[in-house]
Amino acid sequence: MSKQQFHIRCAPGEVGNYVFLPGDPGRVPKIASYLKDAVPIAQNREFTTYTGNLDGVKVSVTSTGIGGPSASIAMEELAALGAHTFLRIGTCGGMQPDLKPGTLILPTGAIRMEGTSQEYLPLAFPAVPDFSLLEQLVHAAEVKSYPYRTGVVQCKDSFYGQHAPETMPIHRTLTDNWEAWKAGGALGSEMESAALFITAASRRLRCATVLQMIWNQERTAVTRDVDQADDDMSHAIAVAVDAMRAVIAKDQSGNPAAH
Repeated sequence: MSKQQFHIRCAPGEVGNYVFLPGDPGRVPKIASYLKDAVPIAQNREFTTYTGNLDGVKVSVTSTGIGGPSASIAMEELAALGAHTFLRIGTCGGMQPDLKPGTLILPTGAIRMEGTSQEYLPLAFPAVPDFSLLEQLVHAAEVKSYPYRTGVVQCKDSFYGQHAPETMPIHRTLTDNWEAWKAGGALGSEMESAALFITAASRRLRCATVLQMIWNQERTAVTRDVDQADDDMSHAIAVAVDAMRAVIAKDQSGNPAAH
């Protein structure tokens, strides 16, 4: 039997095959409240894990912290304990002026403007979610009538490279890239999905993402829509839980998606 994992401090039997991956450790208890009999398992650095049951199946919630390096560590160590299906629940900033804060973003792909994924696969390999998981996220959002969009998101390593590019020595490159991503229709900017999608592809795992867009710097009227730009993640969590429930049911029916 393998030992306790080095970073997440979880041991065999303590986590489920299905895992929600928020970034913020503070969101773990809220997500875990949607599970039955959820209990805290471990806390170390940015990694907090709870495990409970969803429709009688063991499901875990593990925070990944900020950015691709720690997100990939969490996925690697959870996979070493048997996890194979992951739903990231996070936040993003908007990149298209028409997108209103509060919209759910369901990425169909991620721009790999970060470093972690490049230590797994060449940049020519696309960072895309598992299609079966994405389908369930879309279905859940439609059933609940939550506003959502599907499309490409940009993933980066530097938060301030986006929000204060003029202060960076390579500000021209950062600004040119940002304008290019916008021109290509990128919906939002975040920091983890590209690394998670590529790690999942490399390890033959399933992964998809639901993002709550909490602000949009490209909106012309205001930088931040105060009435909607908050940290209420209830829509994103509800969609993720419904999607995971559907995936589990499909797997148990004997017709699981490949992973």
